[in-house]
Amino acid sequence: MGHRADCRPHAEQVSEPMTESAKTRYTAFRKTQPRSPRLTRQTVTTRGLSFAVFTTPAVAGTTPLVCINGGMIYSHALLWPALAPLAATRQLVFYDLRGRGASAAAPGPRQSRVEFDAGDLPAIREALGVARWDILGHSWGGGIAMLAAARDPLGVRRLVVVNAVGLTSEWISSLHSAALARLTGRERALLESLDPRLLHDDNPDTHAEYSRAIYPAWFVDQELGLAFSPPRETSITGAAVAARLRREGYDWRGDVEQISATTLFVHGDGDLIPPDIAQASAARIPRATVTRIPGAGHMPFWEQPAAFFGSVQAFLGTRDLGG
Repeated sequence: MGHRADCRPHAEQVSEPMTESAKTRYTAFRKTQPRSPRLTRQTVTTRGLSFAVFTTPAVAGTTPLVCINGGMIYSHALLWPALAPLAATRQLVFYDLRGRGASAAAPGPRQSRVEFDAGDLPAIREALGVARWDILGHSWGGGIAMLAAARDPLGVRRLVVVNAVGLTSEWISSLHSAALARLTGRERALLESLDPRLLHDDNPDTHAEYSRAIYPAWFVDQELGLAFSPPRETSITGAAVAARLRREGYDWRGDVEQISATTLFVHGDGDLIPPDIAQASAARIPRATVTRIPGAGHMPFWEQPAAFFGSVQAFLGTRDLGG
C-alpha cells in the first residue's frame, strides 16, 4: 500500500468474504489471536489534572500507539479490548479523557471544549517521557487525534483515523435520519422517540440515553449490533463538549492542514458517517491515504476484523520514507 497522497487521495478497498455473518467472522478471528494482555494503570498529572493512563507491555524496537476513543462521554473502555490484536506488535497506550472514566474533571466542566482534549494529548506524551508515538483515534476520538497531531508535529510519527467525524459539523444534520432508516422494530421506535435537538443541551443523562439508542445503527450487521452495547457511563465534561460542538458547529479544515504525520484513514463503507467524508478529510492532509472496508459500519474492528487489523498493522509497520 502506498501511503503518500496527492490532493485527491486514492481510496483503497480491502475485501473480505461476505458469506458469513459478522458475528461468526468476529468469533473466528478472535480465535486466531493471542490472549489479550493485561493493562497496567498509572496516574499521570499534567495541565493541573490527573489522567488515568493504561498501557500494554512494551515491544522493543517499535513506536507506541496511543488510542483515543470516541463517544465523547465514554472512557477508554470503548476501545479495550477491542483493539487488543494491535498489542501483539507494539505497546498500546489508552487514557481516559479529562472528566471521563477515571480521569479528573477540570473546574467548571460545563465550559469544556474539544480543544482542551486535543491539548491534553501532547502534554500526556511529555509527562510519560515518550519522545514520539503513533496515534489512533476512532469516531469523535478521530477528531481529537487530528487536532492533537496538528498541535504536536514533532511528537507524532503516524496517525490512524478510524471512521472519524467530518472536519466540519455539516455531517451531524443527517445522522438521525440515517440511523432511523437502518433500524427496525423496537430499536427504531426507541430512537424515533428521542429528539436530537436536545443534544444541544449538556445534560449528561440525555447524551447517554441517545448514545445507547443509536448504537445498533452504527453496525451494518444488525445481529452484531444488537449483541454489543456501549458502557453505562455518563460525563458532565463529555456532554458539555458534545453539546457545544452540536450547538455551535465547528470547522477544523485549517487545523488539519498543519498535520505532518503520515496518515491513514480507515472507514467502513456502511458507516452512518459516509466514507466520502474520510476522502474529503484526507484531501486536506499533506500525506494521507484512505482505506475503505466493505461490509463494515462504524466499528470495522468488530465487523471486518481481519481487514481492519491487517490494514492498520501494515500501515504502522511500513518504514517511513522521510518527513
